[in-house]
Amino acid sequence: MQLHDVWFVLIAFLWTGYFFLEGFDFGIGVLTRILARDAEERGVLLATIGPVWDGNEVWMLTAVGATFAAFPDWYAALCSGFYLPLLALLVCLIVRGVALEYRAKRADVRWRRTCDRCVLWTSVGCAYLWGLVFANMVRGVPIGPDGNFTGTALDLLHPYALLGGCVTLCLFTLHGALFAALKTTGAIRRRARDLARRLTTPTVVAMLLFVFWTQIHRPAIPAFIVLTVAVAALFLVAEMTEKAREGWAFALSGLTVAALVAGLFLDLFPEVMPSSTDPAWSLTVQGAASSPYTLTILTWVAAFGAPVVIAYQAWTYWVFRRRIGVTRRPERAAAHR
Repeated sequence: MQLHDVWFVLIAFLWTGYFFLEGFDFGIGVLTRILARDAEERGVLLATIGPVWDGNEVWMLTAVGATFAAFPDWYAALCSGFYLPLLALLVCLIVRGVALEYRAKRADVRWRRTCDRCVLWTSVGCAYLWGLVFANMVRGVPIGPDGNFTGTALDLLHPYALLGGCVTLCLFTLHGALFAALKTTGAIRRRARDLARRLTTPTVVAMLLFVFWTQIHRPAIPAFIVLTVAVAALFLVAEMTEKAREGWAFALSGLTVAALVAGLFLDLFPEVMPSSTDPAWSLTVQGAASSPYTLTILTWVAAFGAPVVIAYQAWTYWVFRRRIGVTRRPERAAAHR
């Protein structure tokens, strides 16, 4: 395995970590209007991700930065070809971050309602758009002999990509419901568990369609095995949810997310951006990579920096591991000290 292959694996790992963590983050945002019955319960849901949501986004920033440094041609083709959906994603992430951060800064009911709506719709948008982007990346887009995108934004709106967006939206919402069941107490915990049971069936159906369509378009045995693991884990999620085993159910939904992302990257390899115009014009891992000297420096930086970031984030989750509920909120506890 050469350094460019190592960095392809590392970038796949970073995206897997991002979607595992930010997946339930987006799911909680979607559930603020579905699961919560009043403003106080919405506050409880948002408090479950309050200490960690911004740390989760570090994985995306690292993945994008690693792609820019290790595979500049891949980064260029991706940003130029997917300009509009990536711009929409960026706007959604900015608005969502502002709404989450400033929601509680003003004691104004209208202000909080506006922030809650922003969190809801930007979470829906992010969850859907990420699926659309990655589905297009796996299926392939119009790329010319010079490695540049030659299509239009309409080329990204085909049935397979639209299905990919539905898969990630359903899966992240389910992941968020299981996280809510794991992190809350009382009635909201029971409703989260019931909602997760109802979400399992449409998520399984969407996943099965997406997996079979992916294999028809780009048959690959290793990817098929990993994607099959993702579907099998979803069936186990339903069983664990029925038994009220929230920890196992959440771990299995996380396995589904991780296996889905890993399967898509396995489907891509050794390409990073397939060309739907001519397979000979596809960007490959070797052809899109930076020089060996650059990759060597990046490897040393990653070897020292990545463990520190992972350890810090693990510590954050450990510190904020307790359940919360309507009668026990962190800000209330602080106010009574």
